[in-house]
Amino acid sequence: MIGGPLFRGISGGEKKRVSIGQEMLINPSILLLDEPTSGLDTTTAQRILTTIKRLASGGRTVVTTIHQPSSRLYHMFDKLAYWRLGNEFLLPEQHPLRFNAGIRPDFTHSVEHVESTEQEQMKDALISAYEKNISIRLKAELCNSDANSCMNTKEASARNDKSEQWCTSWWHQFKVLLQRGVRERRYEAFNRLRIFQVISVAALGGRLWWHTPASHIADRIALLFFFSVFWGFYPLYNAVFTFPQERRMLIKERSSGMYCLSSYFLARTFGDLPLELGLPIAFFFIIYWMGGLKPDPVTFILSLLVVIYNVLVSQSLGLAIGAILMDVKQATTLASVTTLVFLIAGGYYVQQIPAFIVWLKYLSYSYYCYKLLLGVQYKEEYYECSKGIWCSVGDLPAIKSVGLNNLWIDVCIMALMLVGYRLIAYIALHRVRLR
Repeated sequence: MIGGPLFRGISGGEKKRVSIGQEMLINPSILLLDEPTSGLDTTTAQRILTTIKRLASGGRTVVTTIHQPSSRLYHMFDKLAYWRLGNEFLLPEQHPLRFNAGIRPDFTHSVEHVESTEQEQMKDALISAYEKNISIRLKAELCNSDANSCMNTKEASARNDKSEQWCTSWWHQFKVLLQRGVRERRYEAFNRLRIFQVISVAALGGRLWWHTPASHIADRIALLFFFSVFWGFYPLYNAVFTFPQERRMLIKERSSGMYCLSSYFLARTFGDLPLELGLPIAFFFIIYWMGGLKPDPVTFILSLLVVIYNVLVSQSLGLAIGAILMDVKQATTLASVTTLVFLIAGGYYVQQIPAFIVWLKYLSYSYYCYKLLLGVQYKEEYYECSKGIWCSVGDLPAIKSVGLNNLWIDVCIMALMLVGYRLIAYIALHRVRLR
């Protein structure tokens, strides 16, 4: 684990090596490094520069800044630009620098000894050495490289216009991102606090609705609404943080050309499935049987599928909100307002919603989940409304206001929400600036 604000993870030197390794993954033609050896021990610095030197020997350009290098590190460089008083000078290869106590260089060719009053002499010596030893050959190399690049410009442009080039295949990107996401997210999804939170709520809810009699239909309806509310809001709030927290990483990796957005997004989508569905299943197993709901295997499985369906839809909305705003505070505020509206319009608290605002319930996935759960439990069910008289459960005012018809249409509407919210999240990520 790399670590972050709440988890220490690896050391600073290891993070620096990981950062360099990330840039090397895509096999770049030019690599810019800002003080890659600062804060590292001699052995680690030697290994890093040896790796970078091997990369440069393969025909790539590596430009780096470095402070007070050892003699071994210094002699690895092919060309050196020395900065003094804000001026830049290229040093000749055949006249290497020697460091005196790590403070000031001593040149064997032009300058025998540097004193405090010899700054101008050093400047003149560097310019003279550059003109005599490097300038002519360097200009020739640049002219040759410019000629070759001009000849290949049209061909390269044609290749780039055809398709965007990636260092690996889409499938390989997906597999690596999926493995990384699962390894990273499993600690977050199954940490002790979340497990305790879900299990304790399930145990408390099961105890409150302990073996509710079949005649207490109002209590059972309340339990079904609790399913739709809890597993409609809990996944949403967890998903809201996903993209805002990964924004810096996503921008860095995509700007480096490590992978395409579609491979990242689908890896995130499929990687979250086993992690996000484990706790709802455990929750449902506990509270369903404790609450005394219909003890039928088919009814139990269908009710569990409805709850899982609701989890996926609510998570999709949370991802969309987070991707659009990319700010944790703003995203949580919008999520709070949205969930409050869905809660009120869910069909349980207010059964006779005014006509001008009744359309809000059709935007609420909690409403459709609640309706599907009612349909699974009470479709074509009867209860003893008075002694010797049996009435249809669907005629109860609390259920009649929601309705038990057209359940497959509700399933399709939730499917549209599931796909639509994730599509919105994907489009919103495309609009995130990479610089």
